[in-house]
Amino acid sequence: MTIQEILKTYWNHDAFRPMQEDIIQSVLLGHDTLALLPTGGGKSVCFQVPALAKDGICIVISPLIALMKDQVENLKQKGIEAIAITAGMSKREVDMALDACIYNGVKFLYLSPERLLSDLVRERIKYMKVNLLAVDEAHCISQWGYDFRPAYLHIADLRELHPNVPVLALTATATAEVRQDIQDKLLFKNAIVYQKSFERKNISYVTQHEENKFRKMLDIARGVKGSGIVYVRSRRECAEVAKLFNDNGFSADFYHAGLSPDERSKKQEAWKNNSTRIIVATNAFGMGIDKPDVRFVLHKDPPDSLEAYYQEAGRCGRDEQKAYAILLYNEADRARQQKIYELSFPSVDEIKLVYHQLSNYFSIAYEAGEGISFDLDLGSFCAQYKLDVIKTLNALKFLEHDEYLSFTESVFLPSRFRFEVFNEELYNFQIQNAGWDAFIKAILRSYGGSFENYVSIKEFDVAKRANLSVQQVIEGLKQLDQYNILSYLPQNDKPQVTYIRPRQHPGDLRINKPYIAQRKENYLRKMEAVFAYCAAKKCRSQLLLAYFDEPNADKCGVCDVCLDEKRRQNARDINEDITGDIAQLLSIAPLELDDLVHAVKTGNEKERLEVIRLLLDAGKIKFNGDKYYL
Repeated sequence: MTIQEILKTYWNHDAFRPMQEDIIQSVLLGHDTLALLPTGGGKSVCFQVPALAKDGICIVISPLIALMKDQVENLKQKGIEAIAITAGMSKREVDMALDACIYNGVKFLYLSPERLLSDLVRERIKYMKVNLLAVDEAHCISQWGYDFRPAYLHIADLRELHPNVPVLALTATATAEVRQDIQDKLLFKNAIVYQKSFERKNISYVTQHEENKFRKMLDIARGVKGSGIVYVRSRRECAEVAKLFNDNGFSADFYHAGLSPDERSKKQEAWKNNSTRIIVATNAFGMGIDKPDVRFVLHKDPPDSLEAYYQEAGRCGRDEQKAYAILLYNEADRARQQKIYELSFPSVDEIKLVYHQLSNYFSIAYEAGEGISFDLDLGSFCAQYKLDVIKTLNALKFLEHDEYLSFTESVFLPSRFRFEVFNEELYNFQIQNAGWDAFIKAILRSYGGSFENYVSIKEFDVAKRANLSVQQVIEGLKQLDQYNILSYLPQNDKPQVTYIRPRQHPGDLRINKPYIAQRKENYLRKMEAVFAYCAAKKCRSQLLLAYFDEPNADKCGVCDVCLDEKRRQNARDINEDITGDIAQLLSIAPLELDDLVHAVKTGNEKERLEVIRLLLDAGKIKFNGDKYYL
């Protein structure tokens, strides 16, 4: 099929969006390509279409596990074979998924960047017929980016395995410095860069200094009709702010990464079909969710960077209709951000301490532990060793950068199972163990394909079918696992730590101090840029575009600063017209106040009285106790 036929067959679109076709043709011609498309610009089509047009498999690197899963499900619904390998999967599951990519005609393999640290994954990719390497959220590869992921630096290793395969890097936000860094780190050859302007003409950017943010949020919900997103900083705030809206008559719900996939899906759908008007969320919400008619995005607090702000604010107004991006801030925000900044950069000694306490917590001996993953109950760990949670999280990230371990924050993985025996052997087991027969039949009726692959299982559904409690189902699956009838992997939503190297002796643990200093400087620069944006009295759109290296943009005319300028200019124009009318009237004859006010044709009564007062104060007109005269 041609790329147009692929677009029509699988997406039912008659034409590509701006720049999509150029990017696809560049990839098909074998060029390394960097594509900067704004949020909602249809980035996934840019790698999915060319991959379908060629023989072989497309490897997609993405840091967003929820988005990977959504894209895999969407592709499967279209009849396209796709697999995602993420943190938390067992070695057996990974092994089987990689086999399917080599032998079973899988078209898309989605990988989290941390998976590239695995020798098993890299070795098996060598035997795949790769047609394209797509790097989503490519700004994560740059240490100058706002969301640097050290594991992204290993993507270039895949180029050694498949040197003739083109790379497509995609991002919605990148400064000139980051754009160059992406090309350098991915070893681009004869790169072609496609960049759409960051300007969003239909969005009115508004920034307000506000002490009572809760009252202001309600005012905004009353003033702007249509659906909206409210971004807050913590999971706790999500529920609190959603309750505030509901208590005041607005239909609202909350969303964060700690929810199960079913809960997230239900909340997303209710919001997308406008059953819920406002979704209150952490920054986990929005990626890959295409709702064109969002009328406002409200940030309760300043974000960590203008890149993050632009991406999140850009989720409103994708239908090109009028929309509002509103950011609230006050002096307390700066103090809070300063505190987070200080906790984000533990000392070298503190990082080493976290490493050794973590190894003790998991009972790992020196020179042991390589390749082993552990569920981490962060709260319990920090309480046991009296550690600050934020500082500990950041210590883990620096240990990840230096490749001692990989750390994956809370990822929900549903329960999975796979039969380890063939049909006949299972049938014999049911005959010999009649007590298990009904339970096994309930599973077989509910889940096909479980002899070949691991499949997701919902214990609640099995419990209803088998007339058992959920706990009885879990215990039954665990017992069948012990009998080697099936392999059962219970659901998991804890953060995971994987040791990349064996546990190091204290003297052998080397922490990259200059890198920490560099990250600290970068963080501070981005934080200051956000507060400068909040306080500036210049067109908001011009400020954002200048940050993304579009320095000569016109004023938008619709942001809070532009509208305030228009109001002041209109007031000046009205004052000048009223002054002209007064001068003309009094040049003919003195007038009493009421006669003068009613004779002026411009402005309203309040504006006319204000101009008369100003002219009197300036001595340009006089009053004799009865009438006004020149």
